[in-house]
Amino acid sequence: MDVRFHKYQGTGNDFVVLEALDGRPAWLDRDAVVRICDRHFGVGADGVLLVERGVESPWFMRVLNADGSEAEMCGNGIRCVARHVREILGDDAGVLRIETPAGVKPCAIRLGPDGLVSSVAVGLGAPILERWRIPIAGGGDNLDVGVSALGRHFTGHGVSMGNPHFVIFEGVDAEDAGRFGSMLSTSPMFPMQANIEFAEPVGRQHFRVAVYERGCGLTRVCGTGAGATAVAAVLTGRAAAGAPIRVDLPGGPLDLTVAPDLSDVVLEGPAVRVFRGVLE
Repeated sequence: MDVRFHKYQGTGNDFVVLEALDGRPAWLDRDAVVRICDRHFGVGADGVLLVERGVESPWFMRVLNADGSEAEMCGNGIRCVARHVREILGDDAGVLRIETPAGVKPCAIRLGPDGLVSSVAVGLGAPILERWRIPIAGGGDNLDVGVSALGRHFTGHGVSMGNPHFVIFEGVDAEDAGRFGSMLSTSPMFPMQANIEFAEPVGRQHFRVAVYERGCGLTRVCGTGAGATAVAAVLTGRAAAGAPIRVDLPGGPLDLTVAPDLSDVVLEGPAVRVFRGVLE
């Protein structure tokens, strides 16, 4: 059986996009996802994105991490799916509504001079800030939460953008981000594990961020992680709501705007189609 795929990347976060308009195929189990994402023996990707039919909207995005686990939402992935739906599946709506397990997300399409998609602005929705819903174990607030890893204590801020994040305003190098991130992500403090952001302020409304993603490891970029960082920055007085916040990641910059009433977080960035092929 041959299966067509398209390879996309959003600010260096790369995905294999498969059309599954009749639902997730039986052959695409956890082992198959791992094989596809393997960078030596497969196509190579941070995850597999399935484009399915939606119930609350025309399209549904399913996110399968490189380890075969399923995520609720992916800010970079949904931009890639939006471009695929526009250019390959032919939906020419200016704003695409794409359903995810974290809700329906509006994706505003920005076209370049060539008529192709140049960027996508995604309404990630309101952040979840209740500690038990993020979730973070124990009682108390979602801010200034202490967690230890490898003998070092960190203070961070919990935010869910449909998936759990823990934002630490401290700059670390890539080695430490991977080392501490892997331990923090699986800490008992996070019952569903967590994506860990190490955010270093570098100017007004401007942060440099390293992300350790649950199920993926240290990644070049994380859209929902950038959103969580922007929300945490606003909540702790490190940035202002209602104005663009620049988040620099190893894969490139993303622009975020947090609504003053926290009703929405808008993420804008590129979505690039890299190549297409056939899985045999």
